[in-house]
Parts: sequence; structure tokens; C-alpha cells
Amino acid sequence: MRRDDHDRGLNPEVTRMIGIVGWAVLFAAILVWEGIGLRLPHDAWPTLSDMLRVVMRSPVGRWAMFGIWVWLGWHLFVRGWHLFLRA
Repeated sequence: MRRDDHDRGLNPEVTRMIGIVGWAVLFAAILVWEGIGLRLPHDAWPTLSDMLRVVMRSPVGRWAMFGIWVWLGWHLFVRGWHLFLRA
């Protein structure tokens, strides 16, 4: 927990629960979007793969997706590995 969170009186359990609920809502929205896209006729509602295909057509889009992939991997996996990153 960060010191400024503690100074403001934020409960760590409440803060964690807000984060978990936020991620759950985000993933639920993505699944609902994909379900609607798969259920409706193909041109009526784009699926996530349709949108990614459009982005990946250009080299700039491919580099942007690669950058997002590296950033996400760093923040989700590497940043918390204190065992391997000791100085």
C-alpha cells in the first residue's frame, strides 16, 4: 500500500475490492460486446477480432499493438517479480 493512501484513510481491503470489481466489469463488458457481435449478423456489430484486424493492417497499427502487448506484459508480470529483479 502506498503511503499517501494510508494518509488519506483509505482501507486497503476496500481499495482492492474496488479494483477487482472494476476489472470484472471491464471483462464482462468485453464479453458482452463479443457476444453481441457474434450473435448479430456480421456487418451489424463488429467483433473484437474485426476491430483488431483493421488495426493490424498497417505497420503502424502492428507496432502499436506490439507496444501495448509489451507494456501490458511488463505491468502484469515483470513489475511484481522481486525475486528475479533484486539489485
